[in-house]
This record gives sequence, structure tokens and C-alpha cells, in this order.
Amino acid sequence: MMMNCGAVNATTPSSTSWSASHSSKVPMLLPRAICTTQRMCCVSGVHVDACVSFNVSRNCAVAKDSLGWSGTSPSLYSKQPFNKFLLPLKALVTSTSQDFPIASLIGEGKVGVLLLNLGGPETLEDVQPFLFNLFADPDIIRLPRLFRFLQKPLAQFISVARAPKSKEGYASIGGGSPLRQITDAQAEELRKSLWEKQVPAKVYVGMRYWHPFTEEAIEQIKRDGITKLVVLPLYPQFSISTSGSSLRLLESIFREDEYLVNMQHTVIPSWYQREGYIKAMANLIEKELEKFDRPEQAVIFFSAHGVPLAYVEEAGDPYKAEMEECVDLIMEELEKRKIINAYTLAYQSRVGPVEWLKPYTDETIIELGKKGVKRLLAVPISFVSEHIETLEEIDVEYKELALKSGIEKWGRVPALGCEPTFISDLADAVIESLPYVGAMAVSNLEARQSLVPLGSVEELLAVYDSKRRELPSPVTVWEWGWTRSAETWNGRAAMLAVLVLLVLEVTTGQGFLHQWGIFPSFH
Repeated sequence: MMMNCGAVNATTPSSTSWSASHSSKVPMLLPRAICTTQRMCCVSGVHVDACVSFNVSRNCAVAKDSLGWSGTSPSLYSKQPFNKFLLPLKALVTSTSQDFPIASLIGEGKVGVLLLNLGGPETLEDVQPFLFNLFADPDIIRLPRLFRFLQKPLAQFISVARAPKSKEGYASIGGGSPLRQITDAQAEELRKSLWEKQVPAKVYVGMRYWHPFTEEAIEQIKRDGITKLVVLPLYPQFSISTSGSSLRLLESIFREDEYLVNMQHTVIPSWYQREGYIKAMANLIEKELEKFDRPEQAVIFFSAHGVPLAYVEEAGDPYKAEMEECVDLIMEELEKRKIINAYTLAYQSRVGPVEWLKPYTDETIIELGKKGVKRLLAVPISFVSEHIETLEEIDVEYKELALKSGIEKWGRVPALGCEPTFISDLADAVIESLPYVGAMAVSNLEARQSLVPLGSVEELLAVYDSKRRELPSPVTVWEWGWTRSAETWNGRAAMLAVLVLLVLEVTTGQGFLHQWGIFPSFH
């Protein structure tokens, strides 16, 4: 995910003083400079280094060298080797989809496309059960193996405790999330685009935590007799907690269903480096910059949904690397258009006491204000649909914080939604993935092996899981006596006891906390 920048733009003399080390909380702004790009192509599972232009090679994933900025100061992104994170069938970069005869790709089968997304409560009454579904997912709250029996009680406790505050947020944006409506519209536009490109496919929507659930979409796919399925998560960058969670659910569904075991399928795990997506994002940014009185002075502020730091550092989540690479590619596209604004990347929506990816969006906004930034353009980089985190968190909370911090002009790039370039590129991604559908279809139900050599759910997760490690416990070796280990385990036992009491209080509405008026009843 890294970028490799040389000379600093002389038109932004103060920007060099804003640089900081990668671990610093101070936001780092980089004016655009000429960047050298090294590309890594995936051919039959072998990664081959090659210097190529952006739209020459098919099936390429992009990697950057990690060179310093201004000679000595670290660049905005200190990347790990990108091929460490490469997954099978990484996003297809180009938007050319006519290399294969369309009819031969489809054959006699019925083609379906399954769009995967998070989902969101459509009414205020949906908020608490939606939150329960979210926190009951072991890819969202990763409990140690010993305590996994507490997953649902803990989810109940958190969802009940958070529901009142969350309802306030959803009430402020109209009483529910627009995510389903927008995703349904994207599905319809994608269907139209595929038909225009001579691919008569049906498009389905499967949400992870609310209706229509993935299970519901799968049932409809079976009723429609789909024989070739392209699975397309609507998350540009891959993460354990988004695409990974949805694909893990799909894997469990596929394993238990005879029809699905025989159905040919492939997965597009992430597509943040596709040319059409990059250009669509650049189009929206360029359009919003034109609304500033002095566009060249506006700082482009990429705000991505955060994930716990341990996911990246301990569990091998490629999200951070892909996010930084995505930002780099967008800025390269803007540079081609002579847009060389300073920019930065931060992460929003953290929850709980654990450390999340830094820098945090709220802290970064405050620091930018202290540095004298007066114009800020927020870009929701990990979202393709408007929802609570864009409409309430960015548009209300962060805008208010920015104005209080000295930012005088605030702008916000809309989520992609049904932007034509974006939708057309998704259609091309589907078409380009068709050669991989059913390339190694399983004929023997007992085999239950991967259905496709590149990009199938099982193969994708197998490669990812081979790099994924369990999050370590605070103490790796048991020690007897009054030791750090003993203190840790005593603390765990005490916290477990407190947790059990709280769960009982929440689930039953009874107990000494309610009797004493310490814990209010939400029932």
C-alpha cells in the first residue's frame, strides 16, 4: 500500500513542517510529487515483478516501494511488502472486458452476481437487533477461544447498551439507514450495465447483519437456477471484519448445501485498484474541489472506516495496506489532472477501549486546525453508499468539530452510489472474472474441495487464513505465584464475573443494579 514520493511541491512551503513519523499522532500532509510505481502481476499463482503502465496488464495488483519523503522523513505510508497480502484473484485492474467472446464465457448456464454488504436498520425498532447481529459476529468481536461461549450474551449486552445512542444517530438521518435502498439501486444499475454488455445476468443483494440477509439471497439464487455465480463484496478494500466476515458466512452456507457445492462460482475479493473505480473517485473529488474559493489550498482528507490495530498487526488483515495503496492511486489520477493538493488519511468509527488504526479522524481534524488549515475536503474512502457513518458521523460530528478547530470551509465528497463510471467498471469486473467461474468445478460432492482455482470462497479464505494468526493473549506463558501472569488471570476472572452479572442484569431486567437504580432498564 505504499507510496514512493520524491520532490515536494514548492507551492506548499509549510507542508514540510507538518511531516511526522509513521507512529506519530500528528497528521501528515503530503503535496503530490512524481511517484514511481512498481506493479506486481499474478500469473497462475506466481507473482512477477514488472514495470508496466497503469492500464496495460490484466489481473494485476499494485505494489509500491517504501521510499522516504524529502530524503529523511518517512513517507505518509510505511508499507509492508505488498505481496504478503496478495489474495487469489486480486481485483482486476483494467476496465477492458472484450478480450473473451462473451457467449463462450456464459455458455449454457445462468449467470448471477451476488453483491455483499453490511446492511443497516431501516427503522428505529431495527437498531437493537441489528447491533446484536453485528456484535454476535466473531469476526467483529474476537473473543479468546476459552470465552467464545459468551459471544451472544456479550452481543446482547453491548447492543442493548448502545441502542439508545445509536437510535439518536439514525433518528437524525431520517429514522433509518438508506443503505438497503442504495444497494438495491446499485444492483439494478449493475444488472442494466451487464445486459448492455451482452451478459444477461441476474444481480442479488445479500446483507451480513440485516435484511435481505445473505441466506435469503442464496435461497433466491437457488430458486432462479443460477449455475454460474460471481461473488462481489461492495467493499473496495478487503478486511477481516467486512469482506472476510461475509465470505466466511458464505463458505459455511456452501459447505452445507448440495446445490451450492455443485454451483460454479468465483469471488472478487477487493477491487480498490481498478481503473474505473479510481477514476470515479477522482471525478467526484475534482467536482467538489471546484466548489472551494481557492481549490488548490484545500486539503483532501480521506476518512476510512477503522479496524482494531490488532487485526492488522496480529491477525494479518491487509486492510491498512490496501487502503493506503488506494489513496495513492487516487492521488496519482488527480495528479494527471494537474491537481496536486496536500492530502492525508485517517480512520473513523472506533468503538471500545482497544487501540484502532491511527491516525484517528477526530484527532487529525483538530491537529489540522492547529496547523492552520482553513479548507478541508472530506472523502469517505471506504464507503460506496451513504449511511450512518457518512450522513451523521462525517456530515454532522466531524464537520462541527472541524469548524470548532479553525477550519473555515468544509466540503464532503459524496459516496459513489450509482455513479455511471463506477457501475460500468463493476460490470467489467464481473465480466473479467467469468473465465474463472467453474474452472475447476467439483463433480464429487464428497470431495468438497475448492470450486475454482483462483478466487473461490474456500480458496480465498484458505490463502488468507494461512497468513492469519490468533490474537495473542496478554501473557503467553503461565506462571505460578504473585506474578504478572497471576494478576492477568485474576483480572480476567474478575472481569468475567462482572460481565456475567451485567449480562444477567441486561437480559433479565432484574438484579441489584436495577434495584439500586444504578443500571437503568432499557426494556
